[in-house]
Parts: sequence; structure tokens; C-alpha cells
Amino acid sequence: MENSEEIFTTGDKCRKRSTRTNMLIMLTLVLFGFGFAAAAISYGVYMDASIEQHKRLGIGTANLVAAGIDTELVNEYLEKAGKVEGYEETKNRLYDIRDSSPDIKFVYVYKIMEDGCHVVFDLDTEDFEGNEPGTIQEFDESFKKYLPSLLKGEEIEPIITDDTYGWLLTIYTPIKNSAGVTECYAAVDISMDELRKQSNEYLKKLAIIYLGIFVVIFLISGYFLNNNLIQPINKMAHFAGIFAYNNEEVMEKNLAKIRDLKIQTGDEIENLYRAFIKMTEDSIRYTKDVKAKNETISKMQNALIVTLADLVESRDENTGQHIRKTAAYVKIILDELKKEGVYKDRLTDGFIENVVNSAPLHDVGKIAVPDSILNKPGKLTKEEFDIMKTHTTAGGKILDSIIQTVPDSGYLYEAKNLATYHHERWDGKGYPTGLAGEAIPLSARVMAVADVFDALVSKRSYKDGFPFDKALNIILEERGTHFDPVLVDAFMAAKDKVLKVATEFEENER
Repeated sequence: MENSEEIFTTGDKCRKRSTRTNMLIMLTLVLFGFGFAAAAISYGVYMDASIEQHKRLGIGTANLVAAGIDTELVNEYLEKAGKVEGYEETKNRLYDIRDSSPDIKFVYVYKIMEDGCHVVFDLDTEDFEGNEPGTIQEFDESFKKYLPSLLKGEEIEPIITDDTYGWLLTIYTPIKNSAGVTECYAAVDISMDELRKQSNEYLKKLAIIYLGIFVVIFLISGYFLNNNLIQPINKMAHFAGIFAYNNEEVMEKNLAKIRDLKIQTGDEIENLYRAFIKMTEDSIRYTKDVKAKNETISKMQNALIVTLADLVESRDENTGQHIRKTAAYVKIILDELKKEGVYKDRLTDGFIENVVNSAPLHDVGKIAVPDSILNKPGKLTKEEFDIMKTHTTAGGKILDSIIQTVPDSGYLYEAKNLATYHHERWDGKGYPTGLAGEAIPLSARVMAVADVFDALVSKRSYKDGFPFDKALNIILEERGTHFDPVLVDAFMAAKDKVLKVATEFEENER
């Protein structure tokens, strides 16, 4: 295998210095990182263990409170506002339980009902006066997600909150009656403010220790890393990140900037820099080649679509420049929708391009309709019209067979939607499947407006074209029945552009 020091030997041989020193410095930093991670883990373990200890205290306290409550008297306590024999004795026992630990901040007993928390016991503290028995407390916002379980009398997980009362761990323990039904809840709030202070002190000590380690390592390794590793790599990464492949002139300028870096670290970093330059040059050549080929393929694709549509249209003596006009109207509507921010989740540049490019194929299914029906100068009979309607499903099948061979072509899927559903109506009275509203693909709903408008204003062997104003009024009348109201609004907002296109085609056809 060729020696790595001999990869670049064209007049400027790689200097006799490896990256070993740099790697040792990097290793030191990695060790520091592991040390910092270990400290973070130890802090996390410390916090988890402390919180778990508080949970055990809270659960034990809540169980003691629950054991001291006579469930048979709960409703009487509520009805008589605590004016019941034995209420004060029970309350004093709860005070004894609360005062058994300085971390126990609040002790209370609630009956959870649909209208709120009904206070059975609520002990006073130095800072807060407890609520009287029988009063109703509104549900706290942070507890609303637990309400379904609380209303069912089920146990819930300990809850940690941080609000005006401090950092609290709340335990709710069901107090069940003799039938095993939850009568109320014993609730205990464990203060974790002291834990916060202790954890902050612990964190400060860790920070001081590792700050000292970091300073030492930084002073030793900073110079070497900055000059031999960080700057060269950051420069290459910077230009790789901003490199633009969509403009040949910009690509050449960026390549020149990369060459101007002139990284000379004398080690493998310099080798990487030279390889980076070569890769960039190759990428530019490849990008230009791919761009040229894609443009050629795109032109061929669009030409084939129009050619295929022209072949189909040439059988229909009544349609004239129908495929080109409808494609133009479709683009106007889509552009207006994007301008107005309508259907913005769908109207990407790629979607619009696919719909516009595939619009000429919307009547491809007419290839399966007999000439006698397709070119009949008069009104079609019901049987003939039923046959004419099959051009939608026929078009869908034709395009579906093409999709089988080219499955990743987005424009073909839109072409299939256009061909199959462009005669569906917003009110569900269209064909071939009777889809309604937004169940109809967006591209087909757009084509429906363009298709009908062109049919109205265009001259046929069996009719004269309607004046533009009359055609626009008909489109408006069908808003919300035949057509998507949003699309009609966009069509009308861009009517000047629509009429300009229609006029240009009309003049060319004379």
C-alpha cells in the first residue's frame, strides 16, 4: 500500500511531521470531555437519588394521612364544614404527621369531583392559611391532564411543579372506603427547595474543579489546535457549507476562494486540504454535466408530453389549441394561489412545475373515444355522452401503465390525477367517481376551472365562443357547486392575465 506521506509528491512533498502531537492534544480534550460527562452523570445520579428519597418520604407521609381518615365521615365533613365530632382531633394528627419532617410543606385531603377539589382537610402553614372544609378549589392548570384518572379514583404518578409555592413534589394517594371505592385523596407536597440549594452547591464545586482542568488543557493545547487543526478544518468546512452548486459563476468563485486558503500545516491536514480541492473541482465538473443532462431530459420530457397531447388533440376537430391554453390558465391559477398563500402546504415550486408540465395530458384518454363521437357536430345522446365520459378513466389507466415503468416521476402522478378527475365537481355531482370537495386532487380542481373556461370562450364547429364577461360570470355562478370557491377567487383575481392569454390565442388562431 502506498505510504500516506507519498500521496502528494508533485514538487511539494508532505513535510516529515505527522499529526501525532495534534492527536495527543485532541486526546487530552477527549479525556476532559469524558471527565465532564462523568461529572454530569454523577450530578444526574445525585439528583435522581435525592428526588427518589423525597418521593419515598411523600408516599410514606401520604399513606399515614390516608390511614388516619375515616372514609365514612368524609361526606359529613364536607356537608357540615368540619363541624363534626372528631374532626379537630383528626386534623391535629395530620399536623403531627406534617411536622414530622421539615421537608413536608403542605398536607391536605381533597375529594375530587367534576366541579373542582372539595376540601376535606387543608392544614395551615406559617405562610399560608388553609382552606375551610367544604370549600371548592378550582383545578390547577398543571393537574388537568391527571383529572381523568383522579375522577376515576385511580392512583397517579408523583408530580413535580415549580411555582409560587416553590419547587414541590406532590403525592396523591387514594383513600378508599370499605367497598374499595376511592372516597377522597390524601395529598402531600414535599418541598425540594433545600435540594435545589444543595444541588446548586454541588454543581458549583464540580464547575470549579472542571474549570481549572479546562484552563490548564486550553493553555497547553490551544496554540497547537488553533493553528494545526481547528483553523484549517473550520476554513474547509466553512467553504464546503456555503458552496453553491446552482450557479456556475458562483461555483468558480468559491473554488478560487478555497484555493486562496493555502493551508500548509505540513501534515495530514494539508493532504486533506489538497484532496478537498480536487474533490471540489470534480464536483463542479460533475454538477455542470448533470445540470446539462437534466435540462436536456426535461426539455425532451416536456416535448414528448406536448407531442403526445397534440396527437390526441389532433383527433378532436373541436379543441384547437385547448391543451396549451388550459396549461397556461392552470399556471396562472397556481401562481395566484401561491401569491395569496393559499394551500401553501401543497403549492411548492416542484408541485406547480409538475402540474403545469402534465396539464397537456388531461385529455389523453380521448384517444379511446371513437371519432364519430369525438367529432360529432351536434349534441351527444345519453349513450354517446356516457362513452365520452370514459375518457377520464381511460386516461387514468394509460398514465397508470406509464407510472409502472417510471414510478418516481412526480409529474406523471399529477397527470393521472388531472386525466382522471378533471370532470369531478366540488358538489360531488361530477364524474367518473363523484368525488366532492377537497377529496378531489388539487391539480384536478384547478384544471376543472381552466378546462371549463376554455370550453366556454372557444369557438367550436357546433357553437360560437362566449364573450369573456359571460364566461367569467358562468365561472362565478358555479363557485361552490362545480368549482372550488378558493380557486374561483384566485381565477378572478388573475382574470386580466387569463384574458390576455385567451386573447393572444384567439388572435393566433385567426
